[in-house]
Amino acid sequence: MKILHTEASCGWGGQEIRILEEARGLIARGHDVSVACCAHARMAAEAARFGVPVATLPIEFKTIAGFLALRRYLASHAPDVVNTHSSADSWLTGLACATLRKPPAIVRTRHISAPVADNPFNRWLYGRAGAVVTTGESLRRHLLLTLDLEPLRVTSVPTGIDAERFAPADKAAAKAALGLDPQHRHLGIVATLRSWKGHLFLLDAFAQLKRPGLHLLIVGEGPMRGPIEEKIAALGITEHVTLAGQRSDPERWLQAMDVFCLPSYANEGVPQAIIQAMLCGLPIVTTPVGAILEAVTHGSTALVVPPKDAAALAQAIARLLDDGALAARLGDAARRVASADFSLDAMLDSMEKIFAAAMRKAG
Repeated sequence: MKILHTEASCGWGGQEIRILEEARGLIARGHDVSVACCAHARMAAEAARFGVPVATLPIEFKTIAGFLALRRYLASHAPDVVNTHSSADSWLTGLACATLRKPPAIVRTRHISAPVADNPFNRWLYGRAGAVVTTGESLRRHLLLTLDLEPLRVTSVPTGIDAERFAPADKAAAKAALGLDPQHRHLGIVATLRSWKGHLFLLDAFAQLKRPGLHLLIVGEGPMRGPIEEKIAALGITEHVTLAGQRSDPERWLQAMDVFCLPSYANEGVPQAIIQAMLCGLPIVTTPVGAILEAVTHGSTALVVPPKDAAALAQAIARLLDDGALAARLGDAARRVASADFSLDAMLDSMEKIFAAAMRKAG
């Protein structure tokens, strides 16, 4: 199949990484896969690292220029399937395909749990798609209820993660390799620095712990860096926090952590970072937001606390730091569940079938 992914987002996070990982995986299976995004998008720079061809088009916003550029590209390159991922590129693709004599099949992937409005415009847009994919079952249910979509057209396909890359490792060696003190314990988060990821609540919880020898690792980059730096300074914990920035080796940082925390309060599907931490065998503290509970179960594979509750975060983190047997049990169980339910091959198998079915349906 000849598959084109479109992405209006110029940021860099789980959504963009999934697109490139999925594209790389299907290229390895013999498909012709490429990505269209804006020239200044982070994805345009990162695509080469994944071995994915990229076309730069002005599709960040819903504009006439973007519509015309995408329409010309679709007409000249004739993909079998276009997989859209954000609002602007989905609208531009839908409108462009409506004007083509032989349009490609459209697959719409919905990555986040933000509500979709029930209106005629969204019903038209999602109705144009031969298939709709969500990254979690709760997101699928929301679309079915809100837009009254045909259930067989909407499929939940959680992001698959490479279990060989993300795996447990010698913790002391991992810390030493990153220049971290092997004698310290490390609490960590791997996430784009966006407000809803809950970094500010994690900082409050960390400050409440007041534990000598405990260090916080914040891995990721994004628009909340300034407020996070200000919060660290205001709490007087600068020497106990490492802002590692965006890393191409998140597995190394996860392997160095003693406890992983993702205190999101909005907009989550099944976060890749949760699955990565599970595969690394880490004890996890998180929240019941979006589709997170489709990956973890409180008391079995993680500790789950209410969102925006720093005191509850601190209590759960302290419990894992103090109870080594509980931490080990949760980490071992998380590794088993993630290996069974969130493999990279399972994601590729599902997407391959969905693309093929959408292509057949389009004729």
